[in-house]
Amino acid sequence: MDSAAFLLLAFVSFSTLLQVWGTGNVTALYGEVIVIPCNGGAPAPEDLMFVKWKYEKDDGTPGDLLVKQARSPKATVQATDDYAQRVSIDAKFSLLISQATLKDQKTFTCMVVSASNLMEYPISVLVYKKPSSVQIMDKSKVLQKDKLTMVGTCVSANANPAATITWKMNGKPLVADGKAVVITPSMKLDPATGLSTTSSTLQYAASKEDVAAVFACLSTHKLTNQETKLEPFPIYYPSEKISLEIMSKRPIVEEDNVTLKCHADGNPPPSSFFFHIKGQKIPVVNSDTYTLTSISRDAGGEYKCTLADNEKMEASQSIAVSYLDVSLTPTGKVVKAVGDPLPVTIEKNASGDSKVSWTKNGKALKELQFSKLTYADAGVYVCEVSMTGITRRQSFELVVEGKPRITSLTKHRADDDNYKVLTCEAEGVPEPNFQWSVNSTDVKKKSSYTNGKVTHKITVVPTVNLTVTCTVSNKLGEDTRTINVSSVIKEENEEKGAHEDSEDQAKLIVGVMVGLLIAAAIVGLIYWLYMKNSRQGSWKTGEKELGTSEESTKLEDNNHAV
Repeated sequence: MDSAAFLLLAFVSFSTLLQVWGTGNVTALYGEVIVIPCNGGAPAPEDLMFVKWKYEKDDGTPGDLLVKQARSPKATVQATDDYAQRVSIDAKFSLLISQATLKDQKTFTCMVVSASNLMEYPISVLVYKKPSSVQIMDKSKVLQKDKLTMVGTCVSANANPAATITWKMNGKPLVADGKAVVITPSMKLDPATGLSTTSSTLQYAASKEDVAAVFACLSTHKLTNQETKLEPFPIYYPSEKISLEIMSKRPIVEEDNVTLKCHADGNPPPSSFFFHIKGQKIPVVNSDTYTLTSISRDAGGEYKCTLADNEKMEASQSIAVSYLDVSLTPTGKVVKAVGDPLPVTIEKNASGDSKVSWTKNGKALKELQFSKLTYADAGVYVCEVSMTGITRRQSFELVVEGKPRITSLTKHRADDDNYKVLTCEAEGVPEPNFQWSVNSTDVKKKSSYTNGKVTHKITVVPTVNLTVTCTVSNKLGEDTRTINVSSVIKEENEEKGAHEDSEDQAKLIVGVMVGLLIAAAIVGLIYWLYMKNSRQGSWKTGEKELGTSEESTKLEDNNHAV
């Protein structure tokens, strides 16, 4: 400032009353340019001489920043500290401070000097900075049921003013109660920058229902609100219930494999158990099952399992083993003679009620009784004894043997053919062999051998009368029967003679019938002629026939006699 200006300032200072306006406020952003308007940005007076900016130092003493002459294009920087490189002035006489820091939170004064007045406009500067980051540190992996466990620490860093942190669960704010919810806030001030870092640690005693809960922290600041969420936590809690399950199908049958499964409701699920098997404590690690292989009938009873780390937690199940023993007499192949009895017995040893059924050659039987065996009784018999889950089968093959016996020997002549068919029926086991005493012209197929019965047929053309023998035999013996067979030629002659005699007799009968008919016709003709002549005589005379009743009667008798 030149000497004239100083003289003018001195003159103004003594001759003019200094006026100071009330302090205004300006908010700036950290690191940005602070714009401090002079007199709220109002136009400068017409007789303006110069504008000067100054500030209040930390020790309370004033400090000069710069001065701008009304007619000079440039301002003169008077600051000798950090502000010397950071301050400037714009066309409206606003003070510009670059790279705002918290140290710029001071009162800056704009002094306006005119020819007629001297005015001062003090302005307080506030520098805001939003948090550089909001994140949750030291996050827990799990929460413990009914036990305070740290959820995490929410940090809102490097802010001015300091941010406020609020914890939420499922969108609702958590309120510290010192028991299930404990919130510990803290704040740290950076001595170099003056920025504040706010922290808040949450401890929470979870319940089983919190397994899907979503925790979040909300950072509240004048410039921005930021929220950070956590994934749901698994909730760990000790087992409260334990159960023992029999995995195998029911009923359990002797020789089955039986798997026991121990389950507890803790989280994480227990992985080690003790299985109590018939007085033995068997440890199982990293598994919840134990298998009894090929269980025996005497293995039935109560089984238990307990937690390896808490044997007071136990569960039990009773196992019943089903069994069924069957003994059949007889078994295998049984050979009996026809007519013999066959006793059949079944012995059972079972864990419960059982049902017995029989089949013969695959077909069901209502009852089984062999008081007197027949050939029809032969076959394969299967006895099935069953109870729930178990079926036992025993069988025997019955063979009924007997000496062959011919039951029928018959003959008949085929229609319109000149041969005869001989049929021999027999029964016996093993199957009988047939032998005939004559040669046959053709052997028909024998019928099927069923229930010890068989039929054999032959055809013969006998030219003379024969006596034919049928013989059946097997390893047990034989049987023979004979039948008389007449000559086919003789039968044909006899049939022919009988036919001729019958024809002669027919002719005689016809002749007699014809003669009688002729005689009857002649008699009738004579009678008709007689009656005609008698009537004509009466009609010729024109007189009535006269006579007594006796004469009339005699005449009728004569007519009948003729």
